[in-house]
Amino acid sequence: MEIPENVKKRLSIPADEHFYAGHTACQGCGAALGLRYVLKTYGKKTIFTIPACCSTIIAGAWPYSTLDAPLFHTAFETTGAVMSGIEAALKVKGYKVKGEDGVMVVGWAGDGGTADIGLQALSGFLERGHDALYIMYDNEAYMNTGIQRSGSTPYGAWTTNTPGGKKHFLEKRHKKKVIDIVIAHEIPYAATASVAYPEDFVRKLKKARDTPGPSFIQLFAPCPTGWRSPTDKSIELARLAVQTAYFPLFEYENGRYKINMPSPKKEPKPIEEFLKFQGRFKYMTKEDIEILQQWVNHEWEKLKKLAEIFG
Repeated sequence: MEIPENVKKRLSIPADEHFYAGHTACQGCGAALGLRYVLKTYGKKTIFTIPACCSTIIAGAWPYSTLDAPLFHTAFETTGAVMSGIEAALKVKGYKVKGEDGVMVVGWAGDGGTADIGLQALSGFLERGHDALYIMYDNEAYMNTGIQRSGSTPYGAWTTNTPGGKKHFLEKRHKKKVIDIVIAHEIPYAATASVAYPEDFVRKLKKARDTPGPSFIQLFAPCPTGWRSPTDKSIELARLAVQTAYFPLFEYENGRYKINMPSPKKEPKPIEEFLKFQGRFKYMTKEDIEILQQWVNHEWEKLKKLAEIFG
């Protein structure tokens, strides 16, 4: 259905749809919503490379695709390498890459394929300086293969290889700060985003498009299946992750930090507000919750200090 121009002008995000019905995502899937926003922003002039993950299944089995854009399915560990090759080939062919009228090369990978298996390829992509965007959609575990823990799994979480119950083998390491690893490469643009704040995400996608060189966005994308959460709570959980400062929104641009919190003057909510809807945290003790809260407080204060010094 064609959307009238007067309606389009009133919308806060692009109206056009390039992510179609018929995909195989679970109800409440944050990754599917994230893909929809990326395609709304960049449209058909996007080339995706997606490794083994939920999203390669969501897109559909060949010869069909729910993405109205070219898509390259690749091996788990190779997202950074493949998108580098695509960008280089486009330039050899004479295509403009990045910019509003250019082709957007987008690597779209989960936290397992980024924080762990694909970290070396991501690092190579960043240090070589390719004109492309890597998006890590962060659902905090290897969801497609059965909910195993990843480097992005938070302290206290249940997964199938950090089980709860009487033996209490919950995740005992804190979430790997992939965004900090990326920033250490001193790239032009990196940011965090959340599916609960689409206007902020779209703005950052446009900035990544218009900034020469490699860009990176870490997108918070709830997974009701792996998180054991109600399917209608995904947006609320993504919002609470930001409001508790568990997943703060910020940008790193040419050496400067800028915090993008929706209510910057408000103190973060307690972490229990984020935990309470999720079965993956039901085995946490009061001591576990306090340990996670202390980590959140420490990381939040560190970010505020970085924004103060390098803002």
